Amino acid sequence: MMDWTDRHCRFLHRLLSRRALLYTEMVVADAVIHGPRDRLLGFDAAEHPVALQLGGADPGKLAEAAAVGAGYGYDEVNLNVGCPSDRVQSGTFGACLMRDPGLVARCVGAMKAAVDVPVTVKCRIGVDEQDPETALDALADAVLEAGADALWVHARKAWLEGLSPKENRDIPPLDYERVYRLKQRLPGVFVGINGGIRTVGEARAHLGHVDGVMLGRAAYQNPDILPAMDTLAGPAAAFDEAAVVAAMAAYADRHIASGGRLAHVTRHMVGLFHGRAGVRRWRQTMSTDATRPGASGALILDAYAALRERAEAA
Repeated sequence: MMDWTDRHCRFLHRLLSRRALLYTEMVVADAVIHGPRDRLLGFDAAEHPVALQLGGADPGKLAEAAAVGAGYGYDEVNLNVGCPSDRVQSGTFGACLMRDPGLVARCVGAMKAAVDVPVTVKCRIGVDEQDPETALDALADAVLEAGADALWVHARKAWLEGLSPKENRDIPPLDYERVYRLKQRLPGVFVGINGGIRTVGEARAHLGHVDGVMLGRAAYQNPDILPAMDTLAGPAAAFDEAAVVAAMAAYADRHIASGGRLAHVTRHMVGLFHGRAGVRRWRQTMSTDATRPGASGALILDAYAALRERAEAA
């Protein structure tokens, strides 16, 4: 979710879901140590609970980055061992680390020693020619022995040779049963599942086998699903979409006042109101009109009013 789940996206998603644990986009440990920390790690207190996802392969650097993140107030630090992007492969981390469970364990151990918050791992079931039956168990056992507090498993292999990062999100077949077997083998460990989950019904079915469900593209492309996901944990408060829109307009104005642009916020709102009458105009406003000079949170309110009018007239 690099370049997607930034602070503005997470603020919106928290308004839509009161119960989800939100994750940052992956941030490379070197960037945390040497880069503009406030820009990379800053977040609104309303986002809690929120986890910082780190990328890297150097135990010392990851420990330092984790400590910085904990100092910023993150509720969890997650090590990404599943991202197949070209940038990650060139740095020999992300999904590449599936080949070296011992190194991942050393990274987790160093991070655990550096912070008091949970340290978790997100991985694939294997990479390239690895046998998922042995590869996933080897990684899980190594990181759990090092102290990992939870495992999140994207139920696909990553093919680092032969597939692009985009193709790696869809082409390798999903193998949910492999993740279920991991959970059966580790009944006392939190095991969550990720990959291709798009509906509340699908999420509910997975929760019969594992401890948690992680959404990525589905939550971003169709954020309207998030309020319904809250019901998986029990009765949820009534959802007020007008209040969400008003809160986002006020948030956008605060961002603009601090030197930002409306489009930084509204680009994450394009997927709202999927299937509604008038949604095409809403999308145009959020993606195009919001880039115009002087655009403010009032644009969000006006666009929502127009959407409501269209719905009432339909």
